[in-house]
Amino acid sequence: MTFQVAYYTDIGIKKKTNQDGLLLKTARTPEGEIGLFVICDGMGGLSHGELASATVIRGMSHWFDNDLPEMLEAGIAESDIPGRLEERIRELNKKIIDYGETSNIKLGTTITALLILHKQYFILQIGDSRAYSISDQLVKLTEDQTLVERELQRGNITAEQARIDSRRNVLLQCVGATKDINVVITSGEVESGTMFMLCTDGFYHEISDEEMLTNLNPQHFTSEKTMKEKLVQLVELAKKRQETDNISILLARDMGTVLASH
Repeated sequence: MTFQVAYYTDIGIKKKTNQDGLLLKTARTPEGEIGLFVICDGMGGLSHGELASATVIRGMSHWFDNDLPEMLEAGIAESDIPGRLEERIRELNKKIIDYGETSNIKLGTTITALLILHKQYFILQIGDSRAYSISDQLVKLTEDQTLVERELQRGNITAEQARIDSRRNVLLQCVGATKDINVVITSGEVESGTMFMLCTDGFYHEISDEEMLTNLNPQHFTSEKTMKEKLVQLVELAKKRQETDNISILLARDMGTVLASH
């Protein structure tokens, strides 16, 4: 197993249900390991947000187990695979909308999906869950699709104002809310020893970039057990700081690139 992975999810101090969803899938191919890591933050009253995030997680899991192997066997170009994953997200979006309309309820979910294909990574993003890479520095790989982030980009508010803005949870889009979604896809090369982190806003609202880098520097981790312990500590810290949302975080590190560089 060349992926080192750890995750932790917590209901938080206020919510009745945990509406976050997580997926960690890895597989071995003749060309090397591939992995799909997904984090979803569901929204909607009662258990509706949970239903939305679970629907997306199940759909992505099915795609990895069934569709992706067929594509790889058929010799599809790696660069075409993210587009196929985007198609699945669009199908799931329609499925959730149809369910909401039939049941007369509003529900939706963010999705941040990290697909690692050998030496390349692709991130597919809708909403405000985030992806980071962590090495000797912390790099945010996604842009929050929120009203506040847009105001910040336009220069209407400062970063300090954005941090405490009451509208910071207002999403510009999510899966299950509108038929027209813009799946933002970014890509890059998997650098040796770099660790990826996916997290919901319940985590990053209370934990600073400095704290993330100090505590989650991949050089400190010898095992998945130490990774998990650190995640639990940081989530407990977020709760101590009165974070009211569900909190989820996932770490994935491709040990193949680490071993290859030594």
